[in-house]
Amino acid sequence: MRATDEQAAAYPSRFDGATPRNARRSAERLNPANPLWGSNGITFGPDGRLYVAEFLGGRISAVDLAGGDLDVVVPAGGPVQTPDDLAFGADGSMYIADLVPGRVWRRSPQGEYSLVCDEVKNPNGITCIGDRLFVNEMKPDGRLMELFPDGGEPAVLTEGLAMGNAMQRGPDGYLYYPHMISEQVWRIPPDGGEPEMVADQVDRPVAVRFDQGGVLHVLSLGPEGRVTRIDLHGTGSRTLVTSGVLGLDNAAFDAENRMYVSSFASGGITEMRPDGRTRVIVPRGFDGPYGVTVGLGGTVYAADHYRVASPAVPPEGTGAGDGARADTGEPVSHVLAPFAHGIAAEGGLLHLTSQFGDVRTYDPADGSMRTRVGGLSRPMGIAVSPAGSLVVAETGGGRVLAVAEDDKVTVLAEGLGRPVDVAFDTAGLCYVSDEQAGAVLRLEQDGTATVVADGLGAPQGLTVLGDELYTVETEHRRVRAVSLTTAASWTEAEDLPVGPSPQAVPLPPDAEPALFANGLPGLARRFAGIAAAPDGSLVLSANGEGTLLRLTPSGPR
Repeated sequence: MRATDEQAAAYPSRFDGATPRNARRSAERLNPANPLWGSNGITFGPDGRLYVAEFLGGRISAVDLAGGDLDVVVPAGGPVQTPDDLAFGADGSMYIADLVPGRVWRRSPQGEYSLVCDEVKNPNGITCIGDRLFVNEMKPDGRLMELFPDGGEPAVLTEGLAMGNAMQRGPDGYLYYPHMISEQVWRIPPDGGEPEMVADQVDRPVAVRFDQGGVLHVLSLGPEGRVTRIDLHGTGSRTLVTSGVLGLDNAAFDAENRMYVSSFASGGITEMRPDGRTRVIVPRGFDGPYGVTVGLGGTVYAADHYRVASPAVPPEGTGAGDGARADTGEPVSHVLAPFAHGIAAEGGLLHLTSQFGDVRTYDPADGSMRTRVGGLSRPMGIAVSPAGSLVVAETGGGRVLAVAEDDKVTVLAEGLGRPVDVAFDTAGLCYVSDEQAGAVLRLEQDGTATVVADGLGAPQGLTVLGDELYTVETEHRRVRAVSLTTAASWTEAEDLPVGPSPQAVPLPPDAEPALFANGLPGLARRFAGIAAAPDGSLVLSANGEGTLLRLTPSGPR
């Protein structure tokens, strides 16, 4: 699919619409640039606009619901690293739960930032009652606290939350909040007291929200987009509504009681009607994408942090996934797969890595997900060897590993700098990109490594097509090609929207959000993958703008 001019104009690339160029290959976007890198907490501001926290994008934007226009209010690269939820106080101040570093910020109506508290572990749910501020922790045995922007120690209202998240004051004056693990909804008086469970067996609750009539809406984080409506203060009845919006995160109601929802898994803002029908306000897109692979029939699959997804309509001559959204250009979600970063297709199977430590195999035929290995140090790229083993670049451990069919792990290489991706040539030799060394290496049969190309700028994605090897230089924003027969090297495509957007303020490595936060996943490092298609094209994860690019030879090779 080619992103239409209308779609591209509506939400231009974070790279200001720069067109990838090089005489060797022409580039086409398989989907429009993603307006929101995930959409998490949402709430209406004093100006009537809907404010959206982008946990993965590190930003907060305001949405004009009439036309879907976005205005970045809190840009990436500032003091706020990972905004997950937000609320407005009575004086118009914005309060922000900055999850990974464990901070709560105040942004004044004049745009000035001040730190409210840095003693909260995984702050997530946040709400205001007048000028009072409350926050809870998204962790096992979490706390719900009142914070004091003008100074003072946090006051703990209760402990023992089984993963807290989005909360709100109910019509009875109590604070309502979910226990995500135990699938319950609880309430507590804002001045403290004994917490009380008000709903049990609620499907994967991620947020509780009251509409203008006082009916409780509990959002589910699952793939079905379910919302459970509970008339707590009326008949007590429950109604289950399914919207199809994968990975719901939060909701907000306007003055006319229209419900708007966000999705941590695919971003966007959607109006959800009482019968489950939806209307797109801001289209959904890729949260990454990270790794990319081409499966049976030429279907393109991307590992997209929370899911596996494909472009809405594939390139000419390739297969399509179910539920394609050609009308909006939204990617097709195949499975909710938390923290999918590397991906490799093998027959009808998809093999996945997560930077948080595991290797999994997904079988679309029966929907099963099998964990092959756990406890690795930031595994990233993955490939299938000619012998059928899974070969993984363990970025944090400086190793390349092989995972056999019985899940036995063998070390193929160690002592590397920061290996990111792996690929095999037609002779069965394994290649690895080393981001730290700025090189691509070939792993020899005796366990040694030979430099194939060096002097590269942060090479990440790696693939082989015929007798040519291709790697994504994220530092120089280009694809570099190497002949495996002559060792000649050249630039295949450049000015690519990979790596940090020019709109983001660069951060030194020690200022990046942590990979883990209090034992739970924090913020993963981005990964620009690349894959070769049967027709000779290359598919690239343009993670700087949230698209997949198809690079097609533009002349004789």
